[in-house]
Amino acid sequence: MKKRPRLANALATVPPKQIQLIERRLFLKRSLSLGALALLTGCDVTDTDAVEKTLWAMSRWNDRVQGWLFNPRQLAPVYPESAITQPFPFNAFYDEDEVPVVDPQSYRLALGGLIRDKKPWTLAQLYALPQVSQITRHVCVEGWSAIGKWTGVPFRYFLERVGADLSARYVGFKCLDDYYTSIDMATALHPQTQLTFQFADRVLPAKYGFPMKLRIPTKLGFKNPKHIAEIFVTNVYPGGYWEDMGYNWFSGL
Repeated sequence: MKKRPRLANALATVPPKQIQLIERRLFLKRSLSLGALALLTGCDVTDTDAVEKTLWAMSRWNDRVQGWLFNPRQLAPVYPESAITQPFPFNAFYDEDEVPVVDPQSYRLALGGLIRDKKPWTLAQLYALPQVSQITRHVCVEGWSAIGKWTGVPFRYFLERVGADLSARYVGFKCLDDYYTSIDMATALHPQTQLTFQFADRVLPAKYGFPMKLRIPTKLGFKNPKHIAEIFVTNVYPGGYWEDMGYNWFSGL
């Protein structure tokens, strides 16, 4: 009789919840194949600490590979207005009735880290910056996508305007709904990465991120922070809300 493979024997003893944890750590959401799970053959999958260490190491390796493959000059596809998704979906880690209410008069964008001019910005000052529009696809890690029209200032222009150190490794974001994330500098300087103030030619609705969000068509949706309260530049890895739970940090498309 053929012996049962060691990995299969081990998996038979793993509770379903532990399998779900492994799936989340490897491929964000329910996208694990047995071939990918075989990457864990070298460790006992019933040993949570060993599994966690292995998965985090794999995630960091994946980040390095994606960063190496990323082409800062390659543009994401753009679409005609006829392709815009109606209605554009709402998505967050909370329900729509929990969207933060922001007073546009008192709002100030804070700046920190490796930025020369750290004075806060009002919405009026941000709206006065030169703006461009893009019609691009938002791709959610949950498996859906939608096309929308976004208008705002190219993020590279803003970073240059405030004297950010463009040789630094990371740009981090803190948001008014307690969300936070960070991106690599190459993505921050990509020509389509945009500080967004409008959606569909109107002031950005609260459910889509008022007073502003970062639109990054070259990354998955959770890397596009909404309700931004602070932007900072750093060489110290800042992590992120989902990234600190095991989602892949680079998450490029």
